Amino acid sequence: MVEAVRGAVAEAWHGGKPAIVAENRLEQQFQASAPDQVWVTDITYIKTHEGWLNLCVVIDLFSRRVVGWSAQSRMTTDLALQALPMAVWRRKPDGKIMVHSDQGSQFTSRERQTFLRQHDLEPSMNRRGNCHDNAVAESFFQLLKRERIRRRTYPTRNDARRDVVEYIELFYNPKRKHTNNGMLSPVDDENRQRKLNQAGVS
Repeated sequence: MVEAVRGAVAEAWHGGKPAIVAENRLEQQFQASAPDQVWVTDITYIKTHEGWLNLCVVIDLFSRRVVGWSAQSRMTTDLALQALPMAVWRRKPDGKIMVHSDQGSQFTSRERQTFLRQHDLEPSMNRRGNCHDNAVAESFFQLLKRERIRRRTYPTRNDARRDVVEYIELFYNPKRKHTNNGMLSPVDDENRQRKLNQAGVS
C-alpha cells in the first residue's frame, strides 16, 4: 500500500506543483471525542480476473466505522467523489467535519474541493509521501485484506465489490471489535456514545 500511496501522490504533482493541496490539520491525532468530527479517506486496489477493482472508503475517526465507500474499475476523481456523498447522506452531519486524505490526484481535484466547501467539510492532507499521516485508513485496508480478500479469488469486479460490501456492512461495522472502542464494534461504540449523550441530556 505504501507504493500505491506514493504513486497516487506522484500523480497529483505536475511540474512539481499539486492541484489543490490542504495543510495537514490532523497531524496524526487519531482520536475524536464524538462521531462526525473527523473522517479519513483513502484508496486501495483489489485483484480480480477481470483486472483491478479500486476501493475508496471514508472512515469516522471516533468509532472507526466505514461511513462511505465507492468501488470502480478506474482510479479517477469520481472514485473519491462518490464515497463522500454516501458518507454525507448516511450521517447527515450538522457541523463542520475535517476530512483527511493523502495528496493523490483523486483528492486534490477542483471538483472534490467544491464538494467539500458546499457541505461544510474541511480538507486535511498527508504530508507529501508520508503514508503514516493516514494510518487509520491504512489499518482498515490491512484488516480487509487479511480477514477477507486474501482468502478469496474473485472472477469479476462485481464479485469483489459484493464481497467487500458484505465485509463492511455485515461484519466490520456491526461486529468487528476494536481495541480503540473498548472492544466494541464501530456500530456498538456509536450506540454507546448515543446513550451516554441521551443520559446526559436527561
